[in-house]
Amino acid sequence: MLVAGTRDHAEALRDEAAAVLSTMGLRLSMEKTRIAHIDEGFDFLGRHIQRHTKRGTKQQHVYTYPSKDALASIKDKVRTATQRTTTNQSLADLCARVNPALRGWTTHFRHDVSKASFGYLRFFLWKRVVGWLRKKHPRASWKQLRRRYLSDWWPTEGVRTLFDPSAVPVTRYRYRGDRIPLPWATQTEKIAASHD
Repeated sequence: MLVAGTRDHAEALRDEAAAVLSTMGLRLSMEKTRIAHIDEGFDFLGRHIQRHTKRGTKQQHVYTYPSKDALASIKDKVRTATQRTTTNQSLADLCARVNPALRGWTTHFRHDVSKASFGYLRFFLWKRVVGWLRKKHPRASWKQLRRRYLSDWWPTEGVRTLFDPSAVPVTRYRYRGDRIPLPWATQTEKIAASHD
């Protein structure tokens, strides 16, 4: 819940919500419930939400980023797929296993401030897959690996190419709240209609 007020207001609202939930047989988890200022930021559903001053202006805006836990979860999937024990598969098979997870993760976060996260994920992915290739072919030279698997410096085997997270365009949603027509009359429209 977001509250425009002091910490006391937020604590009072939390207590009210707990009282309402208790009538339904539910309760708030105190381990997961936290009161934080928007400038400090908080994590919610895999996103880190925080207010910053927009670069070059004095305007403040609320931004959403992929949370550290969300980034760690996709990195863990890549680590699992590129373990030493998985070198018996081909690079094409590895791409087939990893690409759907990467595509889904980047699609989920493409409307956040994610360009830096996507770039970092690309670097991490390249490093892990190239390390995996070196373990798979311990006697191959770097030149041989590059000629066979790294066309344009990105892991490829046959028609399968490793998904590139940094190629996903980041498109921010624009706030349109003041331009969306409301289904009910506003207070100003009611007053204007009563004077007619």
